[in-house]
Amino acid sequence: MTLESKKPNVIVNMILQGEVEGDRQRSKALLPSVSICSPHSSEAAHKGGDVEMEVCLKIAAVIAFAILAGPVSAGDAGVKIGVLSDMSGPYSSITGPGSVVAAQMAIEDFGGKLFGKPITLVSADHQNKADLGSAIAKRWYDVEGVDAIFDVPNSAVALAIAGIADERKKIVGYSGASSSTLTGAACKETTSAWAYDTYSLVNGAVKFLARQGIDTWFFVALDSESGRAFEALGTQAIEGLNGKVLGVVRHPINTADFSSFLLQAQASKAKAIALANAGNDTVVSLRQAHEFQLPQSGQTVVALILVLADVKALGLETAQGAILSESFYWDTDDATRAWNKRFMDRHGSPADMMQAGVYSAVLHYLKSVEKAGTIDGRKVAATMKSLPIEDFYTHGASIRADGRVMRDMYIFRVKAPSESKGPWDLYQKLGKVDAVDAYPPLAQSSCPLVKP
Repeated sequence: MTLESKKPNVIVNMILQGEVEGDRQRSKALLPSVSICSPHSSEAAHKGGDVEMEVCLKIAAVIAFAILAGPVSAGDAGVKIGVLSDMSGPYSSITGPGSVVAAQMAIEDFGGKLFGKPITLVSADHQNKADLGSAIAKRWYDVEGVDAIFDVPNSAVALAIAGIADERKKIVGYSGASSSTLTGAACKETTSAWAYDTYSLVNGAVKFLARQGIDTWFFVALDSESGRAFEALGTQAIEGLNGKVLGVVRHPINTADFSSFLLQAQASKAKAIALANAGNDTVVSLRQAHEFQLPQSGQTVVALILVLADVKALGLETAQGAILSESFYWDTDDATRAWNKRFMDRHGSPADMMQAGVYSAVLHYLKSVEKAGTIDGRKVAATMKSLPIEDFYTHGASIRADGRVMRDMYIFRVKAPSESKGPWDLYQKLGKVDAVDAYPPLAQSSCPLVKP
């Protein structure tokens, strides 16, 4: 017997019991609408008769058929994009509202419509909580019709929603999350990483500084998935170059006093102190490192995730000399300067690599949806990997099988006040790490999608 031939009450029961294979997630999302017609429902019992129950069941059947209809094909609906970010916490200055601006710019530059219908954008604050981020992702995908999610700073949140997206065949483009696990053991067919990861940030900095004779390190790390990833990858890179890690201390997010951690780093006599944190934690730890005169005493401070907004907040007097790695700098060429001027006109400060990564990811996603002719996540993901990435700072890059966008990384030094020629002239470029060297070889990937 086909589904179409079943009676309304049978269809409703199938939805209630989750018996329609492949549609259980969508069934759960709309259960409140369907369960009103359950024979055991108190509301149904008050309808007053079989006629009302039959009407209710027919309405529920319509809902059921809508649930079972499958992905909307191109032309039936437009595209809805969500920016899931830290809008008010420690990463809000480097992602958050700026990432929303970048996404909106990408939508506008694409033309604002797909399949003749407007592209819509929503945003939410995950507050750096994996459970909250998961709840938002489920609601967006299951109830609000969001087709793709972008940004997702905080690796714990990113890892939490990876499985959710995979189950629902939906797209996620990470720009703010740093964990290499997202393109390793936790890789998914419909997810991709756009701006950087822990490996690229550590690998480039360690190799560059090793050439300067810096061979002993101390880590001040966030007690999190990304912090531990920095430690592990940093240690691997350092020891691979015959260097040594002299110690590690971990701190909770939003730490106000780093004095005890920095004093341990200072006492270790390590030539380099790596700050494996981000956002406000990096700002506070750099400021206090300056107060304890760590750079003045000859120890090189390496901020593994440091962006322009952080340096501006600190001031060059405090941040000068810090070493960092990024995939994007606004003053690279005419194209980056022109795009960044538009961004600054809206946001008030230059974009960093996370926000530029959001623009790149959203624009490439929209191009891929158009080419694929569908919003089906699996088909769009395949198209995203087949199309070269072209935008104001990405030229001919590609997405590997593990979801990693292959882009070059750059090593910068924060300028001294006397070297700066303008309010946002903050970096001196020291070198470049080609994409092929910035990320681990695909053959070494633990991603289950990579075939041996």
